[in-house]
Amino acid sequence: MKYKISKTIAFGGFALVVALGAYPKAQAANGRVPYESMAPLDQYLMTDRNAEIALARSAAPDSISGDAEILVLERNGYKTAVKGKNGFVCLVERSWMAPFDDPEFLNPDQRLPLCLNPPAVQTHLPFTLKATELALAGMSKAEMFNTLKAAFASKELPLPAPGSMCYMTSKLQYFGRKYRNADPHLMFWFPQEAKMSWGAGLPGSPVYVHQDSPDPITTFIISVDKWSDGTAATAN
Repeated sequence: MKYKISKTIAFGGFALVVALGAYPKAQAANGRVPYESMAPLDQYLMTDRNAEIALARSAAPDSISGDAEILVLERNGYKTAVKGKNGFVCLVERSWMAPFDDPEFLNPDQRLPLCLNPPAVQTHLPFTLKATELALAGMSKAEMFNTLKAAFASKELPLPAPGSMCYMTSKLQYFGRKYRNADPHLMFWFPQEAKMSWGAGLPGSPVYVHQDSPDPITTFIISVDKWSDGTAATAN
């Protein structure tokens, strides 16, 4: 395995806990806050529909993604490109699904393929679709943060269903210039708790926990040693 997940993965967040109150202002090295607003929409879209379908499928082994529903991003949101049979949904999330303290939030270069299992389809996918709606409407990062926080508070967005998880094991995943394709990993979602008891972050532990914000959700991340095509994950 090439690096511990807590050091390399952007989607799961950084090794700190963000309170649910204030919107976090990540600062760039030059003191400016980068990617505060959306770039032109065309920069986030993939012009080759088949390439986006293939990238979405690459999030998980063929035995899972081959029968999954595939969503692709269009100008007015995600649309079904391929009907599925097994209850999984694969798609390529964009940078507005990265943590709000990620300095490359709204970076149009990010491509985050993942395959959601059926419980996550019911409870994580609505979050993805809502965040995408807000981003495509041209909201700033701060506006998105506050709107999503309110949507969870009002129960418009659901908390994770038991067993919610996803695969992020694509060799082609890209988290931005700093983290690049990170590690192959699995993510599990739980309603947020003040203290988790999985041994996360302890010396030698392969487990990392991130307390997300504005969503009151704990993301439980396990790095794995193979990509979705079965090849070993070695250091970049």
